[in-house]
Amino acid sequence: MIRVLVNGALGRMGSEVCKKVYSEADLELVGAVDIKEGTVPLGDGVKVTTDLVAAIEAAKPDVVVDFTRPDVVMGNLRKMLPLGVHAVVGTTGFSDADLKEVDELARKHNTSLLIAPNFALGAVVMMKLACEAAKYFPHVEIIEKHHDNKLDAPSGTAIITAQKIAEVRKAMHQGNPDEKETMAGARGADYEGMKIHSVRLPGYVASQEVIFGGQGETLKISTDPINRECYMPGVALGCRKIVDQAGLVYGLDKLL
Repeated sequence: MIRVLVNGALGRMGSEVCKKVYSEADLELVGAVDIKEGTVPLGDGVKVTTDLVAAIEAAKPDVVVDFTRPDVVMGNLRKMLPLGVHAVVGTTGFSDADLKEVDELARKHNTSLLIAPNFALGAVVMMKLACEAAKYFPHVEIIEKHHDNKLDAPSGTAIITAQKIAEVRKAMHQGNPDEKETMAGARGADYEGMKIHSVRLPGYVASQEVIFGGQGETLKISTDPINRECYMPGVALGCRKIVDQAGLVYGLDKLL
């Protein structure tokens, strides 16, 4: 039995995580934390408290699942990792320096953490297929589409997709060399010559399309989550496998 505490338990993702953990025979929901007190409506009700450190010390979880905000997640990890718990993190917005810091912090305290920009298995497969396609179609642009309450852009999924594609394709300039934006930002962000475009609209969950262009043809690889339930198998997998790791594991694909 793996004891799990959920941080951000009253949020859209956090509440789904609570339900998933509660329903799994080998996972036990032992605590819930959010910025405000409340109750998760499971069984007789799971009390939600606001003090992360106190909740960890009281519940003694094996794993803390964090679905909070980019502006607070590093502070959360600086609190939880020294307490010797493992972490499964779905919050995005990490810099390279952040990733280096939490890896060192986890190793110092003999624990581990999974940071996954996307827990959907479809997204993991999409990235793998995109890397295969990039070997033959080096001209590529990424369009990611999220709900309008998402705080960071581009998404962590778009960033890691571009990073993985860059491992199999040389950096290159795409488009006309004399291209000029008549409105700043029209061509999107740039990563190793790849353009990344972010859409923020009500109605989306977390869709992404990777478009490859070749002579006389285009190839599109996309993923379109219908609801947040699609992330839960990946979160549960992370809880089960991170307890046997050391330091930082970046990306759910590392545990598949």
